[in-house]
This record gives sequence, C-alpha cells and structure tokens, in this order.
Amino acid sequence: MSNQDGKAAWEYHNRTKHSHASISANPHYLDGAIQPLPFKIYTTLEPIALPRELPPIDFPALDAIAPIEVCPAGECVPDLVTITQLLHYSAGITKRKAYPGGEVYFRAAACTGALYHIDLYMVCGDLPSLEAGVYHFGPHDRALRCLRVGDYRATLVEATASEPAIAAAPAVIICSSTYWRNAWKYQARAYRHCFWDCGTLLANLLAVAAARAVPARVVLGFIDGTVNRLLSLDTEREVALALVAVGRTPGARPGPAPPVTPLALETIPLSKREVDYPAIRAMHGASSFTTREEVAAWRGRPPVLIEPPTSGRLFPLQPLGNDVAPPDPIDRVILRRASTRKFALVPLPIDPFSLMLERATRGVPADFLDPPGLTLVEPYLIVNAVSGLPPGAYRFRREHAALELLKEGDFRSEAGVLDLGQELSAEASANVFLLANLGPILERYGNRGYRAAQLEAAIIGGKLYLAAYAQRLGATGLTFFDDDVTTFFSPSAANKSVMFLVAHGSPAKRPDLRVL
Repeated sequence: MSNQDGKAAWEYHNRTKHSHASISANPHYLDGAIQPLPFKIYTTLEPIALPRELPPIDFPALDAIAPIEVCPAGECVPDLVTITQLLHYSAGITKRKAYPGGEVYFRAAACTGALYHIDLYMVCGDLPSLEAGVYHFGPHDRALRCLRVGDYRATLVEATASEPAIAAAPAVIICSSTYWRNAWKYQARAYRHCFWDCGTLLANLLAVAAARAVPARVVLGFIDGTVNRLLSLDTEREVALALVAVGRTPGARPGPAPPVTPLALETIPLSKREVDYPAIRAMHGASSFTTREEVAAWRGRPPVLIEPPTSGRLFPLQPLGNDVAPPDPIDRVILRRASTRKFALVPLPIDPFSLMLERATRGVPADFLDPPGLTLVEPYLIVNAVSGLPPGAYRFRREHAALELLKEGDFRSEAGVLDLGQELSAEASANVFLLANLGPILERYGNRGYRAAQLEAAIIGGKLYLAAYAQRLGATGLTFFDDDVTTFFSPSAANKSVMFLVAHGSPAKRPDLRVL
C-alpha cells in the first residue's frame, strides 16, 4: 500500500476509535511485571555531561508560544547552554513524586500515561563546546551520548530533499518514539500518541527556541529509512517521527557526510517481554516516504479546507492586554507545569481564557503549513463556566477572533461522558477539542497527512497547556469517544475527526511535586 492512497490512515483511524462498545469489549489490563523502562539507556557509550546550572530565560511564556516564526538577522548558531535548554525544557526531568514503592519522575512536557516514549537525538556540525556528531539525549542523567562522530547533516539534507531550513541549520533535533513504552498501556492506539506526545514536547521546544531568538522549524517530510538508519534505530520497535531545524547559517551548506555504516549499540532492555501491535507498524509503514520525489511533493500549500459560513452568534475574544498579561518566564512555567487532576467548580475569567486561545492558535512553523499561519485543525469547545460566555458548544472562528455559539445549554454531563467518562471535562471550566477534516488532508498528503494533523493538534494543545500555567490556571490532556465528539458538535463538525482534547480551569489543589 502506497502513502498516496490514504486508505491505511482511514483504516487505522477507524480501528483505533474509542466507543462505549470497544471499551467494554477490551479485556486489556496493565501488567506491572512488564511495565517498560521510561528511558533509552545505552550501556557502552560514555556520557557527555550537559550544564546542570542553566541561566534563567527572561522571556514571558505567553510571548514565547505566540510567534509563528523566529527570524533574527544574520547567523544563529546555538551554544551548548542553549542546546541544553532546548533539550531539558522539552524532554528533561523536572519534577519527582514519592510513592510507597519508590519515586516517579515527571518530564517537562505532558505525555499520555506519563510513559515518556519520545526520545530526542541531535545531528549537528561543530558547535561551541560540542564537536560535530550524532547524539542521543539521556533525560535520566542530562547527558549526550555520541552515536557517530562527524558532520552528518548532509544525510538529513538528502533525506528531506534539500529542505531549506534543514540545509541551513547548524543543528537538527530528531524526535523518535519507542512504541512499546506507550503501547504497554494504550495498545494499538499508541500510534496516535506518538504524535500527541511528540507535539506537546515540540510546543515546549518551539517556545524555548523563540525565547532564545533561535529559528526552529518542524519538518515532517523526510525519507524515513534514511533517518532511521542514521540513528541506528530498530524500526520494528522505534522510529523517527519529526525533525526540527535549529538555528540558521545563511548561505552555508554542510559538506559531504561520512558513510552511514551499521552500528551495534546495546541498550538496557525495556521490560522482560513485549507485546506486539502490528497495526502500529503497518500504519507507520504505509505513511513512510522512500524517495526524494515524495518528499518534494509533500512541501507546499495545505489543502483548501472549505468551512460552512458562520451561522451562530459570535462572541469576540477579550484577551488580556500585553500591559497586564502575566510576565512569568517560559522556563519557570515549564518547571511548574503539571496535568491538573481536579478542577475547582468556579468560573474562568474570559480574558485569560481568550488569551490562551489567541496565543496558542496563531500557527506552527512546519514544512506542511506554508505560508506560515495556515492550519489543518480547528478548535471546538464545550464551555461550562467562562465569565461572559453562555454555557454551551462553540466553534473557534480564528478569522473573526471570536467564538461561534453552536448550541446553548449546560453540557457538563455530556462533557464528562465524551472524555471517556473521566469527569475531568465535566469539572473543567472549558474543554478545547481540536478537530480535523481528514478527507482533504489525506487526499493532499496521503497517509502521512494523518501524522501532520495529529502533530499540529498536539502542538496547539501543548501551547494551550503552557498558556494556562503561565496564568496560574490548570490544564490536562484527555482522550475521548471519537464519533461521539463529532456527533455532539454536528452539523458544524460533520466529516471531522477529533485529534486532541485539553480541559481548562482553576486547579482545585496543587500537585505534591518537587521541582528538581
């Protein structure tokens, strides 16, 4: 099955939908005896310690999540401190919580089930205080490990069909997922979580890059096998998901790369045994690129998404002005971010809520979203208690900077069912569902468009997280009954599929977590 037919994406999406019937019929349980290790640990590679004391990033989080692109004049080559900030504030360990059997370590970005299956690699030329090479970032000890010595950036230029941002980047960060570390709990649906959890991580990375005035661009168009071989990944278990071009050296291109020879690098086993979910590998294989021509065709304008005209009453956003918006810096916001487990049943003021929506939805710098500011996803909302808004179902009309009221009423109970009956959506002041019209997306991009829609929605979701915590509010990502969400928001949401859900409100209590 080729990428371009789009059939595999539909088949996978429909097979992994949650419904009341699928949940009740699933005998799956969590086997603690085979719970996977949340780290990839190389046993034979020496660690290269990264700075432990990081200088503060004096840049407001709400400003850091807003830019679509960062375009400083001239050359921008990140130093080792900046690289450490990018890695640590996106994938590093930031908190820990004690429990009777030991401690749980939490990371900088939200992750489904706190299972942390996303790893970061870096391919770079010579950087200040770091030689050219291919590196893996170890969150467990905040260290790099060198897989290959030398400048292999030209391999990525070739894999991306000379993507301009990659060709000019002094460093490229690569996100991968080890399936089993998430599939242990979520089974075949874990392939969705590959891009959910990669997206929330990238929201942090892009915000930190913007705060440090470092250009960063997400690249999903690449020859999968080339990148996986460069990182020496066992593609039955781990694959590259996304590239991020970091920095810029205008007019400079990397020289020829050394040969990519096979590596035999040992890692600590994740668990005593693993359960295989072939649907994950099938979906990834069906959405993989094998030629430069496929990659080149990937770039360009997204599909034209024709939306029905506005018919409901519009409620303009009322965001806080810059003069009164909280100035909390991005690094401190990331360090205190958590996932709210209990919301207080109090109204959320409309001005901070408006600011969250406005800042988080301006756009994502990505190769599948040109020109900048275009989007594949659209927010729909259930508002339970936001001052100035009648309770009801809404659609965010970005072109009007307003919320369109689809139907008015108290939908707390419905919200508490749609989120798989977890009740957090019922408690929340507002729930933001990010939907995508997969038909034209898959027609334009093929199966790989499914990756793009999931990833963009998750990046926006990650920005919503940061915007909430920047204002001392709470947020949590949730899963959902797929078709029930579409039905609830129809007819406006007819033919659309939900990609991501974030609940917002005032936290009822602060988590008992210690910042590291």
